[in-house]
Amino acid sequence: MAPPRLLFVHAHPDDESLWTGGAIARHTSRGGDADLVVCTWAAGTGRHTELVEAARTLGLPRPPIMLGYADDRVPDSAPDSVRFCSAPLDAQVRTLVEHIRRLRPDAVVTYDAIGVYGHPDHVHAHRLATVAADAAASGGLYRSAGEAWRVRSMYFVTIAQWMVDDVQHDLFADLPPKYLPGTPEDDVDLVLDVSQWRDRKADAIFCHRTELDRSRTMKALMSLPPERRSRLLGTECFLRRDLVPGGVDLE
Repeated sequence: MAPPRLLFVHAHPDDESLWTGGAIARHTSRGGDADLVVCTWAAGTGRHTELVEAARTLGLPRPPIMLGYADDRVPDSAPDSVRFCSAPLDAQVRTLVEHIRRLRPDAVVTYDAIGVYGHPDHVHAHRLATVAADAAASGGLYRSAGEAWRVRSMYFVTIAQWMVDDVQHDLFADLPPKYLPGTPEDDVDLVLDVSQWRDRKADAIFCHRTELDRSRTMKALMSLPPERRSRLLGTECFLRRDLVPGGVDLE
């Protein structure tokens, strides 16, 4: 049976590598087809160039699709565009519906409801992807955006509690534990072992040089002792929501 066709929806350049780099590399190395939508940063900016390099490293067959909105915290990311969280939702849904109907993914992969750790762009990307996946299946909506297409399953990136416990003092020392994300292991629907592809995932993360220079947290993650870093990069966790009976497996 052919691997399912996947669509990854992320808020920023680097998210695709940090949160789903292993899943992407694993999928493409097995002959699976996939596309990537990135909601913020404009094509032609420095971080877009880094994103294209990272996507190529992960084996994506086509360049990322850029929605071109501004990062909520970096207006210069798309100087001529509105911030992602401030744009009219209906227009955003229509655009993503058009991509879904054209690409016809079996599954859409994005963040969980809290955006993994609460970033407003991540939360909004989750809302946009879930609404668009439902809307794409309704022939009565956005009639000019292509023939209706039913996504079979959605997968939501989440952080397992053991991961938070591992990095709390290295990455989140300034935050009280009650404010840290973390999904109990029993609530995680899918734990992907991507250890075979963690080096490629790390290479893709290192493509995002601008964010590595800026982000203390990202720099701390990639500077962890090799054994701990390998364990974290080699595991990716997801919640699952089937939109049709039986859905579709990533495994």
